[in-house]
Amino acid sequence: MVNPGLAAILARYKDPSLPRSIWQLASSAVLLVGTWVLMYLSLRVSYWLTLALAVPAAFFLIRLFIIQHDCGHGAFFKSPKVADAVGSIIGVFTLTPYHYWKKTHAMHHATSGNLEHRGFGDICTLTVDEYLARGWWGRLKYRLYRHPVILFVVGPAFQFVIKHRIPTIVPRAWKRERFSIVWTDVVLAGFVATMVLTVGLKAFLLVHLPFQLLSCSLGVWLFYVQHQFEPTYWEHDEQWRYDEAALQGSSYYQLPAPLQWLTGNIGIHHVHHLNARIPNYRLPRVLRENPELGQCNRLTLWESIKCIPLALWDERERKLVGFGKVKKNRV
Repeated sequence: MVNPGLAAILARYKDPSLPRSIWQLASSAVLLVGTWVLMYLSLRVSYWLTLALAVPAAFFLIRLFIIQHDCGHGAFFKSPKVADAVGSIIGVFTLTPYHYWKKTHAMHHATSGNLEHRGFGDICTLTVDEYLARGWWGRLKYRLYRHPVILFVVGPAFQFVIKHRIPTIVPRAWKRERFSIVWTDVVLAGFVATMVLTVGLKAFLLVHLPFQLLSCSLGVWLFYVQHQFEPTYWEHDEQWRYDEAALQGSSYYQLPAPLQWLTGNIGIHHVHHLNARIPNYRLPRVLRENPELGQCNRLTLWESIKCIPLALWDERERKLVGFGKVKKNRV
């Protein structure tokens, strides 16, 4: 449970503002659509210009994903029906079936940093002992999975473009989540067909694929640095505590102001884990009015690059380490 005093403080920020939510949703959608049109028009000028415009387009799609994320937490609209409807529609464009993601992400929040509950809605993290207990093939697979090219380029493309299209990725009993995947696939197919008929297959792929794939990689990177940093928090079930996992196991990714805006303030992740009902647009206010929270697990853009080699949880040293550290200390 969250510390009662801190929980009471954060509860003051949790009610969404309908005008602010509508404005953020509308402005993010308009910016994405407008940039898509500019990318399409730029095909007549230079494809390098098209690729340059893919960068802001990817970030505008990230903003829409954050809105979908807030809808899943009940933080963006007071009405659950409205939140689910908006989240489901956005999920078509983020390639993320809404109800499937909503359930697995709730599991992530409920178990983040718990060594007995890894596997759903998180990045696979082995302990040193688990890694050493594997055979050469098991170690090789994990090392490949943890390679930056796989983790931040190939993996995101596979996860969002292919894996999210397959209903059987969830248990048979998850009927609503399976339907969400099928529904998203059907609407996505309709969207792609419409765009191909409108602008042509080649133009659609040249415009849409670059920013779609870039947004997938950016999204995985943001999720990675939110929990894969040092010092962080992992505990076994009997010692695990929700508030400690939130404060110690979630980072405050202190990005430059433009990037914080483009990423929907999701870098203020420790506060989000403490109270997921706080809308993303209120997170900066939480830090301004509670400056002590701004000192927790602060991670700069440069410092986040140093998190890439962290791949294993060392239970003896109680920290994340790289593969090289395991080799040096192995008896």
